[in-house]
Amino acid sequence: MKRNYIQKIINQDEPNMKIITILLLIISTLSILFSIGIGPVSVHPLTVIEILFSKLPFLTIENNWTQVEFNIVWGLRLPRVLLGMIVGASLAITGVVMQALVRNHLADPFILGVSSGASATATLGMLFGAFSIFGTYSLSISAFIGAAVTIILVYTLSRVNGRINVTHLLLSGVAIALMMDALTRTITLSAPNALGLHNATFWMSGSLAGAKWGYLTLPLIVAVICMIVLMSQYRALNALLFGDETAGTLGFNVGRLHKLLILVASLLAGVTIAVSGSIGFIGLMVPHITRLLVGSDHKRVLPVSALLGGIFVVWTDVAARMVIAPEELPIGILTALIGGPFFIWLLKTKK
Repeated sequence: MKRNYIQKIINQDEPNMKIITILLLIISTLSILFSIGIGPVSVHPLTVIEILFSKLPFLTIENNWTQVEFNIVWGLRLPRVLLGMIVGASLAITGVVMQALVRNHLADPFILGVSSGASATATLGMLFGAFSIFGTYSLSISAFIGAAVTIILVYTLSRVNGRINVTHLLLSGVAIALMMDALTRTITLSAPNALGLHNATFWMSGSLAGAKWGYLTLPLIVAVICMIVLMSQYRALNALLFGDETAGTLGFNVGRLHKLLILVASLLAGVTIAVSGSIGFIGLMVPHITRLLVGSDHKRVLPVSALLGGIFVVWTDVAARMVIAPEELPIGILTALIGGPFFIWLLKTKK
């Protein structure tokens, strides 16, 4: 009986989106609450809830926590966990967009070399202070500049007769990524000191360790705006899966749609990389898991991917700070260890 009920909910043709969405929202909320308390210094979940509720203006909560616990929960871990939700959602959405754009379920958000471009300029800024004029936001702005320059180069090289050629897009992305990786290696080999090199390497591996409240605003705004735009274009995304000619026959402006998807993907990836470094394979794994749950309709795939991506990054970050506690592993290393075998499995099983 239970198995039949689960099959009714998780049905690729007609999934029960209301129940799936409610369950994922509950899991997301519980993930946030429990992950905040997990770390080298643990905080009880009830204490976490009390501290969070104490910030609500219409509630009066008795102070049963220490100042250290308050600083850990409110100052360190809550912005880190929320940033993890935003980063995971953004990377997952970017993966959905890229796979629809190139009509290949093996595509990854970093296929256009955005990650490599952002890493190159961010490393230049971290090691040599090239973007120090931007002050506190120098790292974010430098990474975004690199991502923007890369996507403009790839976009320019991929245009054939005024339209984007998908094959040229992929090959240009690979070529630019290799060039940017070479530039990054050159910069790191010229590092003026070992500490700076260590910090740059740790950032390039992906981490949420430096999360602050100020880092949440821009990624959240970008993610919400891009999500609204994509949800308004879900029919076009569905049509694009059948090919450019089919989408054009159905009345969609394919050229304009390509430009929109590239803009959205680069914006999401660039802003995300700026605050978290390079965290790979989220955009590859999460869309596949989502399609197993709700099918291929982008009206369902986009919101479910966002929630699953956030949950996955939050718990991967918990593992990253617990595996060798009190030291931390870059979260990008763990996602690569999980995503690598997953990618190989896809290669072996994809028809």
